[in-house]
Amino acid sequence: MNGGRILALSGGVGGAKLADGLMHACPGGRLTLVVNTGDDFNHLGLHISPDIDTALYTLSGFSNPQTGWGRRDETWSFMQALEQLGGDTWFRLGDADLALHVERTHRLAAGASLSEITAEFGTRLGISAQILPMSDDPVRTRVSTDMGELDFQHYFVREQCRPQVRRIEFSGAETARPAPGVVRALQNGDLDAIILCPSNPYLSIAPILAVTGMRALLRAAGVPVIAVSPLVGGQAVKGPTTKIMNELGLSVSALQIVQDYAGLIDGFVLDSRDAQLRDQIDLPVAIVDTLMHSPLDRQRVAQQTLAFATTLRA
Repeated sequence: MNGGRILALSGGVGGAKLADGLMHACPGGRLTLVVNTGDDFNHLGLHISPDIDTALYTLSGFSNPQTGWGRRDETWSFMQALEQLGGDTWFRLGDADLALHVERTHRLAAGASLSEITAEFGTRLGISAQILPMSDDPVRTRVSTDMGELDFQHYFVREQCRPQVRRIEFSGAETARPAPGVVRALQNGDLDAIILCPSNPYLSIAPILAVTGMRALLRAAGVPVIAVSPLVGGQAVKGPTTKIMNELGLSVSALQIVQDYAGLIDGFVLDSRDAQLRDQIDLPVAIVDTLMHSPLDRQRVAQQTLAFATTLRA
């Protein structure tokens, strides 16, 4: 791109990897990352923001390279002591990670917004990109399953995605508004492109798009909107994307992802292992090896995605 700003939408691990690549490809604070908060919940009296935390740790270099979430070199004395006392341990909080949740909860109680807190955490962790929650208003992902209706983290972590999904809803999205920083970023005249990271379309990107007015703001920005496929060879690299697509009666294919984003995106980044689908997509397509095993892979995918965006602006 020509030195302009980039705005990306992301969920957790997969999206954060591309966001890390975009941050390095767009130095000087030119990346704004809008993160899903539908996964947020209160646990042990603390406000937990899993996707924001994954973004903070990944872009700061503190993330656990084995899991993609949590902090590297973590210790677990708190969880061990909690278990000894009979406490609830299904959602594991490492000792260093715990500091972030405690401080966030303290500042929220003192009246700071989630946007303000996230921005300061990003600065203190040395992150050049601007990380924003999708909204400062509460939106909560609820999953209707064969075990009944579950809060997202109960479905995702406690039940390990085992229940069959029947419907996904975003409680509060109808009254939530995009965070002020999101609105400013989308109305910035220097914005060059919008990237939908390869996060789960149904659990990570859909909550962002469900926030009142978000889709309209994205389209009104007047720049190319590009989605990066979360499927590699017709399968998700990690997480329950393909399982959910099957259970919702959707075709497990990048073609379905394109259909899900119809009316929003102007281009699609298709993994090279799915290249045979290119002629069936009625949008400009870039064929990219989207697997990101290393930091260099992240930067390569980011650079190829941004180069594709440049062709759409021509």
